[in-house]
Amino acid sequence: MKKKIYNILLVLSFVLAIGFGILFPDFMKQISFFGEMYVNLLKFIVIPILFTTISVTVYETKEKKFLGRTILLFIGMFLLTFLLTSLVVWILKPGKGILLEEIIWSGEVIRPSLSQVLVNLIPTSFLSMFQNQYLFFCILFSFFFGFCAKKVEKGKKLMEGMDTLKNIFYQILEGIMLLTPIGVFSLVGNMIATYQWKVLETGIRYLGMAYLCSILVFILVMMIPSCIVKKISPWKYLKKLKNVFLMTLTTCSSVATLPTTMKTCKKEFGISSKTTDVVVPLGCTIHMCGGAVSFALLAIFCTQYFGITITETVFIEMILAALFINMAAPGIPNGGIVIGASYLSMFHIPLTFMGLYTSMYKLLDMAYTTLNVTGDITANILLDQNK
Repeated sequence: MKKKIYNILLVLSFVLAIGFGILFPDFMKQISFFGEMYVNLLKFIVIPILFTTISVTVYETKEKKFLGRTILLFIGMFLLTFLLTSLVVWILKPGKGILLEEIIWSGEVIRPSLSQVLVNLIPTSFLSMFQNQYLFFCILFSFFFGFCAKKVEKGKKLMEGMDTLKNIFYQILEGIMLLTPIGVFSLVGNMIATYQWKVLETGIRYLGMAYLCSILVFILVMMIPSCIVKKISPWKYLKKLKNVFLMTLTTCSSVATLPTTMKTCKKEFGISSKTTDVVVPLGCTIHMCGGAVSFALLAIFCTQYFGITITETVFIEMILAALFINMAAPGIPNGGIVIGASYLSMFHIPLTFMGLYTSMYKLLDMAYTTLNVTGDITANILLDQNK
C-alpha cells in the first residue's frame, strides 16, 4: 500500500471513529474487540522482534560505552521532566480551592520496595519471559545473548540465522501494520462512545494541568533539542511524528507503538539501525517521561488539595521512588491507576482523588504515552549524533 494512501486511510479512520462514537455508541462498543485484537497482534510480535533485533545489534556493535550513555540520558530526561512538571504545578497550584466529589476508590494498592521491584523484573522461567512479556528482562537477556555470542566459536553462524529471522519478523509486522486503520477506528470510536464529554467535565482542571505540563515538556525537553540537532523546523518535526502520535493517542501503549516508533526513527529522521535497535526498545521499558509528569502532577496536586506540606527530603524521595517504580510499571496489573495509588500510599497521601482519577485515566494516558514515545525518539536522535 502506498504511503500516501495509507496516511489518508489513517486520518479518515480517526475522523470517522469520532463521528461514529458520538452518533452510534452502541455499535462502536460492539465492535471494540477489533481494536483489542489489533493491539494484541502488535504486542504479540514485539517480543520476537526485540529479542532478534537487539541480539544481532549487540553482536555487531563494537562500542561498549554506548549503553551507559543511553541510560544516563534516560535518567537525565526523566529528572528534568519531573522537576519541570513540579515547578509548573507548584506555581499554578491547581489542587487548591477545589471541591472534589467524595468518590471512594476501592482498587488495588501495592507498596513496592526496591527489592520487590528488582525481583519482579525477573521471570521465573525462560518461556514466561515471552508469555508474560517481561520487556525489561527480555532486553537485558537479548543484550547478554548478543554479547555472549561473540565468545562462542560458532556464534557468528547462529547470529546470521538470527538476522534472517529478524527480517522475517519484520515482514510479518508489515502485514500487521496494514490493519492499523481498522484498529484506529475501533479503539477511538469505543473510547468516544464510552466516555464522550463526561470525563472532560469532571476533571477539567486536572486534565488541563496534565496536558499543559505535557506540552511544556514536549517543547522544552524534546522538540527544541531535536530540531536543533536535526536542523529542521518545528513544523517538519511534528510532521515526521504524525504516525507516532496517531498510534499513541489510539492505543495508549508504548509497546504497541514500538514498531511505528522504530520505523519513524529510521525512515523519517534517518537514524541508524544500530542506534535505534538499542535505544528505542530499552527506552520503551525504563525511559518514561510521561510517567515523570504523571507521578509529579498526581502527588503535588493531591498534597495541595489536602494541605500536606512537602519537605525537600520528601521531594527527593518522591523523585527516586518514581524513577524506580517506572522501571517496573509494565509488570504491575491495571497499569497507571494502580501505580498512581501505590505511589500516593508510599507517602501517606489520601486516596480520595483516585476515584476521579480512574474515571479520566484514559485521556491522561493518551498524553503520557505520547510523551513516553516522543522521549524515546528524542533520546535516539541525541545519541545517534554523539556515537
